[in-house]
Amino acid sequence: MKIIFLFIDGVGIRPPAPDNPVNPEVCPTLCRLILQHSVPIDACLSTPGLPQSATGQATMFTGMNAPVFMGRHCEGFPGPSLRKKIEDANLFLMLKSRGKHVRFADAYLVDSSDELAARRFKSVTTVMALTTPEVISTTDDLMENSAVMQDLTRETIQDRYPEIPVITPENAAAHLFGIARLNDFTLYEFFQTDVAGHSMDYARACAVLRLYDKFLAALLRFTRAAGITVLMTADHGNIEEMNERGHTRNPVPFIAIGPREEEFRARVKSLVDVTPAILRLI
Repeated sequence: MKIIFLFIDGVGIRPPAPDNPVNPEVCPTLCRLILQHSVPIDACLSTPGLPQSATGQATMFTGMNAPVFMGRHCEGFPGPSLRKKIEDANLFLMLKSRGKHVRFADAYLVDSSDELAARRFKSVTTVMALTTPEVISTTDDLMENSAVMQDLTRETIQDRYPEIPVITPENAAAHLFGIARLNDFTLYEFFQTDVAGHSMDYARACAVLRLYDKFLAALLRFTRAAGITVLMTADHGNIEEMNERGHTRNPVPFIAIGPREEEFRARVKSLVDVTPAILRLI
């Protein structure tokens, strides 16, 4: 089985509302998947307060209830104790130990993993990737279309890398599919949804969701024909309530479409269950 895991940051489930851009007019493919191929899962994890990125993502990619371990939800980049937990046991390491070929498709604008390791602040996915440096995609990979930028189209890097051409979201889907065909497990992280949610700019949120929806629709055409399973979830809610700047306590969708999709959905009730389900079914 081959899996593409789409981590989409800051997208929760909420009934239709004037300030909720996650609707069929804006992102029809995503809404169809939520309606037909998903289950709502818990991102609050038995911890008071609003879910946050560091502990939510650490939970998703380790199977450990990180907010309970830390005693609170932790935002931003993981601190030393949480980093140590991620470094000791994470999804990339566990898949590698089973002989699986793994790739983190997001391009880092670096020449090597050593340059990435020298950075002071690291996201959960970066900490995880550095435990298995062979999964990391660099600037050279992006130039060769064997990596995908976090904004899909590369528009955000044109001031620094004008030699790297802008592409369509459909092109980005084709590139991700090409990566996935060579690996057992491919992760792609998209965080522009969370950025847009924090902006409280409804038009911006709609633009980001429309862009991602074009990418998603193209990717599913490829994966359906190839028999690749696509999984998608978020670390917390945000963009579905544009009248609030912060995160939400709404459930997040766990989407599974492709071979064994029903088994995946049956196994996942919260972010804690995501890594164990992948390890069991891959």
